[in-house]
Amino acid sequence: MITIIKASYILLLSYNPCDVFTYYNVTEMHGLSLTECQAYNNTKDDSYIAGFSNFVPKESKNYNDTDARFVYINLSRCNNDAQTIALVMHEMMHHSFWLHNYDMTKEEEIITWAEEQSYDVMEIIRYEQ
Repeated sequence: MITIIKASYILLLSYNPCDVFTYYNVTEMHGLSLTECQAYNNTKDDSYIAGFSNFVPKESKNYNDTDARFVYINLSRCNNDAQTIALVMHEMMHHSFWLHNYDMTKEEEIITWAEEQSYDVMEIIRYEQ
């Protein structure tokens, strides 16, 4: 698992979607299951998790806005630049909505933040592949 600490999230990159569970040493998180991930036929065209943006899992499952967050990108789903930027932007939008408190009066800031992060993450992915 490639781990990069960003200002408001931990960027996680790997080729195996089940790695996100083992990285956090959990069998379930946010409605997803390691067992289901392992049973899934994960390929470059389809996978249990293509990307994931959420709170770092904790035992209590009681989350608040001060809890750490992560963004996971499944590198096996990054087959070309178009697929990769769409996947990254999708996950960055999830995080940006949270970061901006789901305040749609900040629509332009939400989109701009996600776009800027997507450019940055794309460069990291290009370097790692």
